[in-house]
Amino acid sequence: MKALLTAALCLTTSVAMAQENDPWAFEEGSEARSWNLFAEIPATFEAEVVDLLCEVAGNCVDNCGDGKRQLGLLRTADNALIYPNKNNQTSFNGAVADLLPYCGQMVEVDGLILDDPDLGAVNIYQLQTIRLAGETEWNKANQWTKAWEAANPGAEGKGPWFRRDPRVLAEIAEEGYFGLGLEKDEEIKDAIFE
Repeated sequence: MKALLTAALCLTTSVAMAQENDPWAFEEGSEARSWNLFAEIPATFEAEVVDLLCEVAGNCVDNCGDGKRQLGLLRTADNALIYPNKNNQTSFNGAVADLLPYCGQMVEVDGLILDDPDLGAVNIYQLQTIRLAGETEWNKANQWTKAWEAANPGAEGKGPWFRRDPRVLAEIAEEGYFGLGLEKDEEIKDAIFE
């Protein structure tokens, strides 16, 4: 019996290690849409939504920081910490707005994982859909713009969000478009548009 338990433990450990070292291990069942990103691999898995700063440094706050911290996915199969730095929207806005409602909960996710150790891209995730573990209906990971609009009610208008964002506009007003100061901005404009 002891030998059987030892063998089962070794098999479980070797499967988990293989999954951690093989990003292709999570491709089966994924319905993720390609974004033609370098080194992308479709990946679906179960994970706990965690506050990255809490998980890595022990600096923990309530409710995963209420949207003010980066969130991560602690993958169940191999305990790997996955960094979801993009949601399903075309802009690279991040995935915090989509993950925050699931803080501390077990979820299933589907998306693209980037894996190229030579580039330093390991366990970088592009979240496309999410659901609570065991549920049947997927939710699209497209909440960032809705959350931005709710937080910036006076920024209505045409064009992409970043052209209307009060923080971006304040930075441009202070530092100029090139971040070199308003005087340098004028010099550059004069040189470009002579």
